[in-house]
Amino acid sequence: MSDDVKIYGMEPEKGRWLLVFLGMVINLCLGSIYSWSVFVGPLTEYFSGMGMEVSASQVLMPFSVFLAAFAIAMPLTGKYIEIYGPRKITLVGGILTGLGWFLASMATSVTWLYVAYGIIGGLGVGIAYGCPVAVSARWFPDRRGLAVGLTVLGFGFSALLTANIAGYLIGSTGVMNTFRVFGIAFVIIIAILSMPLVFPPSGWTPRGWTPPAPRPGAHVTCECNRSEMLRSKGFYGLWICYFIGCLAGLMAISISKPVGTEIVQIEAGLATFLVGFFAIFNGGGRPVFGNLTDKLTPRNAAMVSFVLIALASVLMMMFATPGSTGTYVYIISFAILWGCLGGWLAIAPTSTASFFGTCDYPRCYGMVFLAYGAGAIVGPRLAGYVRDATGSYIGVFQYVVAFAILGIIVAFLLMKPPVAKE
Repeated sequence: MSDDVKIYGMEPEKGRWLLVFLGMVINLCLGSIYSWSVFVGPLTEYFSGMGMEVSASQVLMPFSVFLAAFAIAMPLTGKYIEIYGPRKITLVGGILTGLGWFLASMATSVTWLYVAYGIIGGLGVGIAYGCPVAVSARWFPDRRGLAVGLTVLGFGFSALLTANIAGYLIGSTGVMNTFRVFGIAFVIIIAILSMPLVFPPSGWTPRGWTPPAPRPGAHVTCECNRSEMLRSKGFYGLWICYFIGCLAGLMAISISKPVGTEIVQIEAGLATFLVGFFAIFNGGGRPVFGNLTDKLTPRNAAMVSFVLIALASVLMMMFATPGSTGTYVYIISFAILWGCLGGWLAIAPTSTASFFGTCDYPRCYGMVFLAYGAGAIVGPRLAGYVRDATGSYIGVFQYVVAFAILGIIVAFLLMKPPVAKE
């Protein structure tokens, strides 16, 4: 069957990398949410200029609503990817994403942002996000962790580009015009790049590749549907670990700039630049942890991430003070936290395919991805609550340490595949 398959005239073993690249760029657009901390200060000033006083929790809420809507849309979209194909579903999601950003440019209140940016934009990302991931997972049975990691790398790297573009546009044209420009650009780019996305024919495998025999003591991948997955302990172990990894990472992303300016007291321009710099680690964490998941098993990769999250949080608690030492600690700690979040965006989809197979992958990963939405709500809200209650974000890191320790325990005990069917 491999001899009959072509991807835009290329042999599939080569052409499938084009699909990974297209998915990476689509995710670059979808991942612009990770630039939200650049919008926090300008939005606070914008609404203050309209006579409205807004708290840290209120300005962080659109970020949480967006990511929650993103996560909710994932499991609801899975079956439609199978019915209509990844091309059409990505197109619909891209249009909604751009529409959410565009409507946000007309906001006259924070509540408007919750609906336009948070709900509409978040649903758009949730609809589109799973399509390139599912395409890569199916075209790369031989290198699934790497392919999925590279596909979602664009989502993680997004802030490297979009944070700096947003910072420039906000300074030159205003925060609301920035929303408008982003919205129009996303519709155009995603619509064009969605056209080549296709699944391989049923039964296709790379030329010369056969599934490897399980290592002694290793598991055999089960082909579970969503109902079977929900009855397994491995699902709940993976879900809890994913939630903890996302809680820590999304909290860090939502407050990266204000932590830099308020706690270690770096200047605002440098803080904006560092949001983009951290995105390098968020993007790079995806193929790195994707490979680790392939080589070390999902459980061990998860435990590595939690150890790093705990270490980064301890560093912030002990050494994040104004001055050069505090600045270095802030940069190192947040690079780790962003990197581990990126890692979980590779560990979780790869683990889902490894534990439960790919026959019902979009719906299965959609359920797993709800953990991302839960982390999106709890992480930024916890940060906002601590900031409002204590006047500083520093207290949030003791909670992150506790969650990381819990994650190590859960990963060790529960993050295991179900027994394969005979």
